Amino acid sequence: MNILYFHQHFSTPSGSTGIRSYEMAKCLIHHGHSVTMVCGSYGGGQTGIESEFIKGRREGIVDGIRIIEFDLSYANADGLVKRSFTFAKFAFKSVGLALTEKYDVAFATTTPLTAGIPGIFARWLRGKPFVFEVRDLWPELPKQMGVIKNPIILGLMSVLEWASYRSAHRCIGLSPGIVEGIKKRGVSPEKIVMVPNGCDLDIFSSNTEAWRPEGVFSTDLMAIFTGTHGMANGLDAALNAAKVLQIRQRNDIKLVLVGQGKLKPELIRRAIDEKIENVIFHDPVNKAKLAGLMSSADVGMQLLANIPAFYYGTSPNKFFDYISAGLPVINNYPGWLAGMIEDKQCGFAIEPDNAEAFADALIKAAEDRVELVLMGEKGRKLAVDSFNRQNLADKWVAWVVGAKQ
Repeated sequence: MNILYFHQHFSTPSGSTGIRSYEMAKCLIHHGHSVTMVCGSYGGGQTGIESEFIKGRREGIVDGIRIIEFDLSYANADGLVKRSFTFAKFAFKSVGLALTEKYDVAFATTTPLTAGIPGIFARWLRGKPFVFEVRDLWPELPKQMGVIKNPIILGLMSVLEWASYRSAHRCIGLSPGIVEGIKKRGVSPEKIVMVPNGCDLDIFSSNTEAWRPEGVFSTDLMAIFTGTHGMANGLDAALNAAKVLQIRQRNDIKLVLVGQGKLKPELIRRAIDEKIENVIFHDPVNKAKLAGLMSSADVGMQLLANIPAFYYGTSPNKFFDYISAGLPVINNYPGWLAGMIEDKQCGFAIEPDNAEAFADALIKAAEDRVELVLMGEKGRKLAVDSFNRQNLADKWVAWVVGAKQ
């Protein structure tokens, strides 16, 4: 069976972003299927294709995956207008492939929400089975964040969301809240399955060279955040906690923020202006380099802005990377991950917007390293028992190809 797979921000492990689609495509191939991956050029991603673009497109085979990459660059630092134009152009080009390529099942994953457009055309103009994967609830999420306020735009997005859900033969949600959100739009529960992000146990179990950024000593407690530095991530919370730690003279605790994003320059300026010296900023790194950093880290920070839509409506890659590496997790918002951390005793679930509680958790981690190691072991067990990427990928493949049967 041939799967036409639309993911605008696709990357192989050579990039510095999530590799869910890469792993799912590899699992499809393992089960005897073929995959055509359609993507754009994402700032944090690497498709593995090195040839020149010809008429805005290049194509190649990478690890058995046929990849069609459009010359549509995208970065998290782009403004709303530029991003919207890039999303629309990718959707338009993808529709062309949905109408001309030979395939058995059309699959599309967000974000952005416009990823569903080629699937809609595949369903209604070619009669192809369409499976839609939802990674975030749109337009609810940008509405609550205040990123999009225009009621006309929000209304159009709501129509597109409804059309994508109702056009799909099957849907996949990455978290409990996403599954419930799809149900609320009138989709039968029998057509929805939850397949969260998974743990790349092989990557984070390999013998990689441990390293720490400059300015972090071997005796320091190193807490790391690995991901986008944007509005959704609420990284001012880390800087606020760092200020509290400085006031308490806990210079033995360092917060390392690894990644890129629209707000990174502002965060760096704030740290300089306010003389916050226990926060270290580092450029994004690929998965292999990240594994080495995590093997040297003591705590992983799962941080998001205090937005109710996040509580049950996200499945963040970084959380699963942390527990894969055996790192205890500090989580600063309520929801399904916070409940899991408390239930499995694999970290600290603190209330949002509370710098004192954040600092308290870091100090507790620094002062009881034995308990910290036990927390990490419990997190690793959770990764193996419940979030093994291979097991989740097998479930995902069965659901996707089952749309044809």
